[in-house]
Amino acid sequence: MRLPIVPLLIAAGLSAPAAADAARPPPEPNTPVAAVDLARYAGTWYEQAHLPMFFQRKCIADTTARYTVNPDGTVGVLNRCRTKDGSFNEARGIARVVDGRTSTLEVRFAPQWLSWLPMVWGDYWVIALDEAEYRWAMVGSPGKDYLWILSREPQLDPDIRSRLIDRARAMDYPVDKLVDTPQRSQDATPSG
Repeated sequence: MRLPIVPLLIAAGLSAPAAADAARPPPEPNTPVAAVDLARYAGTWYEQAHLPMFFQRKCIADTTARYTVNPDGTVGVLNRCRTKDGSFNEARGIARVVDGRTSTLEVRFAPQWLSWLPMVWGDYWVIALDEAEYRWAMVGSPGKDYLWILSREPQLDPDIRSRLIDRARAMDYPVDKLVDTPQRSQDATPSG
C-alpha cells in the first residue's frame, strides 16, 4: 500500500511549528527590578533602542531622557530627540511611583489638569538595571508593548546591549521590532 506523499509532507510541515513552540522554554516573568534609587537614576540617559511607538514617530536620532527628582517624590521627565529637519522635539512630563515600588512608575505627558484621567498615565517599569553603577537600564511595560534600552553614555557596550536584548527576548518582548537609536551629535543632551 502506497501513501500519498503530498499529504504526508503537508502534515509534517504543519506539525513542525507546533513542535518548535513546544520545545521553546516558557518566557521569563516580565517583572520590574526590586527597587530603584531614584536619586541615582536621575540625570540624563541616552536611548539605544526602542520598540516603535506613536509618540516617537518623528524621532530619528539623539534621543535622550532626563529625570529630575522633585521634592514631592515625583520625577520630572524631559524627553528629547532630533527630527528629520534637524531640529529637536521635546516632551515634558511627570512620573509617579506606583504602590510604593520605585521600579514601577507611571508617566504622564498630558497637562496637569488631565491627571485625574487614568488613560493619560503610561506604565514605566524598570525591568533591568546596572544596580552597581546605574550605567544602563531597560524599561518595559506590563503588556510588553513598550521597551527602551538606555545608557548613561551615548554608546552602550555591544555585549551589554546584546545581553539586554536577550533578556527582553526571554521575557517575550518583540525584540525583532526594536529600532536602533543613533547618537549623532554632541548637543543631544537636554539643556533643562
